[in-house]
Amino acid sequence: MGCGRENISSGSHGGCVCEVVRAILDIQNQAVRNDCSTCTTNCFLEPLGGIVSPARSAADTRVFTLTTKKGTPFIASYSSEEFNTHCASIFFRVEDIFDDCCATLRVLVPLDDRECEVDILNEEGTAVNLRRVCDVVDFAASDSCITVDLTCFCAVQCIADVDLDLCD
Repeated sequence: MGCGRENISSGSHGGCVCEVVRAILDIQNQAVRNDCSTCTTNCFLEPLGGIVSPARSAADTRVFTLTTKKGTPFIASYSSEEFNTHCASIFFRVEDIFDDCCATLRVLVPLDDRECEVDILNEEGTAVNLRRVCDVVDFAASDSCITVDLTCFCAVQCIADVDLDLCD
């Protein structure tokens, strides 16, 4: 599969995005030691908490983004009682995978270094402003979940391991 993942079983279905999101769910559900990795944002890096800060053991979420087959970030809207808003995000947490390659994803609220929401859309609200994405340093759980067909995406990028203090 490349980029740090060597032996993916040939019996898996649905393509590499499915396999990566399935691995993220497995890592979120169990802690397994893997002492070192040369790519610190590798989606297969274990244990959970190992991305960017290997000492972070309280993490319960591996934050990731998806890229559409057109090469653009996948955007989903969210609502949040805590932040009293409706907005858009490109950041997700996998909640479940079913029917081979469908997934339920929680949309995450992008936050800056002051714990304020970051509006990642351009002025027209029609596309992601990548400069604003650079202001995102933390995340909060929204109240919004979406169901996606993972075969519709061409790339997945892991961003960080965080503790959203979610119930299992």
